[in-house]
Amino acid sequence: MTIQDTTRRLRLQTISQDISSFHGLQTVSTYNTTRADASSAKLQEVYQTMLISQQTETEKLALYRAAADAARLAEWEFHNAVLAMKEVVRGQYGSDSDQAQAVGLKKKSDRKRPSRKKAVAMA
Repeated sequence: MTIQDTTRRLRLQTISQDISSFHGLQTVSTYNTTRADASSAKLQEVYQTMLISQQTETEKLALYRAAADAARLAEWEFHNAVLAMKEVVRGQYGSDSDQAQAVGLKKKSDRKRPSRKKAVAMA
């Protein structure tokens, strides 16, 4: 038997086949085993545990997505408020003020003026 890598998820097809096999076993009335891990009671127990875990995962995933959406919207709201604040600072104190530089804007006098590039003569 190969070593099982339990860090990866099983494929949906594999889970579906396992569920079909489990439901098929329920129709076999004479099934009896001495292996505790293969008994009908153990199979029913781990099946219910799997269903509950999948349901919990789905619920938490929905909560995660809702929290991620709320965080994304809050980030955009904050960003837009900062942009509005920068416009107010620029309008109130001017583009060349120390206050404008304090909020992250570049002073107008610090901007490098564009210069013409000399055309290279083709020979």
